[in-house]
This record gives sequence, C-alpha cells and structure tokens, in this order.
Amino acid sequence: MDFNHNRIRQLFDRKKENILNIYFTAGFPRLDDTGDIITALGDAGVDLIEIGMPYSDPLADGPTIQQSGQVALRNGMTLPLLFEQIAAVRSKTDLPLILMGYFNQVMQYGETAFFEKCAEIGIDGLIIPDLPLVEYKASYRDTIESLGLGFSFLITPQTSTERIRMVDELSRGFIYMVSNAAITGAKADITRLQIDYFDRIKGMRLSNPRLIGFGISSFKTFSTACEYANGAIIGSAFIKALESSNGHLSDAVAGFVAGIKNEHGEQQTQSFDPLKN
Repeated sequence: MDFNHNRIRQLFDRKKENILNIYFTAGFPRLDDTGDIITALGDAGVDLIEIGMPYSDPLADGPTIQQSGQVALRNGMTLPLLFEQIAAVRSKTDLPLILMGYFNQVMQYGETAFFEKCAEIGIDGLIIPDLPLVEYKASYRDTIESLGLGFSFLITPQTSTERIRMVDELSRGFIYMVSNAAITGAKADITRLQIDYFDRIKGMRLSNPRLIGFGISSFKTFSTACEYANGAIIGSAFIKALESSNGHLSDAVAGFVAGIKNEHGEQQTQSFDPLKN
C-alpha cells in the first residue's frame, strides 16, 4: 500500500496545526468500551486516536496509564480481542488510528503477523517506544513500509541532534516529541525549559510533522504546545475523565474534548499534582 493513501499522511497534508491526538487504553474502563470511545472521539472532533495496548510492565507510563492498563488486563483485554474491536469500529470512522505498545507484545504475537494484522484491520500507524532505531531499520522497516503503515519514534529533551535526524529519516507520519524526561502524566503548566526545547526542535526544520506529548492536559497546555508543533497528544488527563464518567462515556468524551479545544468548553480543568499523576 502506498503511504500517500495512509490516513495519517492525509491528515497532515490537509491540516498543519492544532492537531489533537487523544490516547486511551483499550479495554478501559470496561472491556467493550474501545469502539464506543473511538466513535465518541470522532464525534467530538479529535483528529487522531492513539490506542494503548495494555501491558503488564509499562516502563514509560505514569501511574494513571499504568492503572488503566491493569484494569484493562483484569477486564480480559488481549491483542486478538483488541484487533476484533478495531475491525468492528473501522467502518464507523475514517479517523487515523494508531496502536501504541511495547515490542514484547509484538514479539509474542509474531512480528510479521502483527504488522499484517494491523494493516488488515485498518490501523494506520504504530508507536513502539522500546524498539531500537537500528533494529527497526535492519529488521522491520521494509515490512512495515510495504504494508503502508506509519511508524513514529519518540524524541526527548536529551535526544542528541544526530539521533533526532535519524528519527526524522525513519519516522513515517509524525515525530512524537516527549515534552520532558519524566514518565507520562498530566502537568499543570509548561515550563520555560520545555519551551526552549520546543524552540530548538522547531528550528531544526525536520521533514516530519511533530506532536508534543507527556504533560498536556488542558486548553492552556494544548494551546502552548500547538505554538511550537503541529499539535499535541493527551493521554493521562483523558483517562481520568473516562475513569470518572460513571458509564456516560459519550458525555465524558464530548465534555473533555470541548475543554481542550475551547477555553470555555465544558471541561472543568483541574490542577494536577505531577507527583500524584
């Protein structure tokens, strides 16, 4: 498949700024919520959806996402079931869908079988943070690109210029800019140090679009991130909204997205303690 027909590529071709990417953990809060959350996010006007594959040892995830993954696994979420859920909802939405998880999950399923299944059910891209660049290029790039899948690598404030250039060469879709060196989790604000990092990357004029993630949780932090990149990724704050939805998923999703996109939206943005989130 030609990557020009990939939904991620088409999104960035037609929209260059204020892209809202929402992350949630598949199988949370309830096992069968995956499709409903995807549909509700589409109705609410998000641009891109990142679906987390729950994993028992999520190294980069903060407490909120870790807890959601534990709940999802207890609920009975598995990769085969997740693939079934995505296949069922794919006909109901044309939004780009990305799977995010760990390479051990891919290996357990079978690497080639995993990539082929993703393409078959309509997944548009992958984020596998612990897959080394060198191994990706040597062993998996050809297969993934032949299937028309996107693949996004992460950079952090500590990533060297040389590695950033390599990430830009190998990424297809967008570059995931981690806003700080900490684990995931909502933060109350963006610091001057982070803005310096955003400015530095912006000045490199990379060939791929950039989305900022980790610590984006409100209209204010989303808007600030969008000044320095094509958009931002929100995970922990959205999972907290799902957690408190009391079964009213559509209302919770609509209210949350409205609060991110509009300063006067329905979401009541709360102050987050980074040490507790």
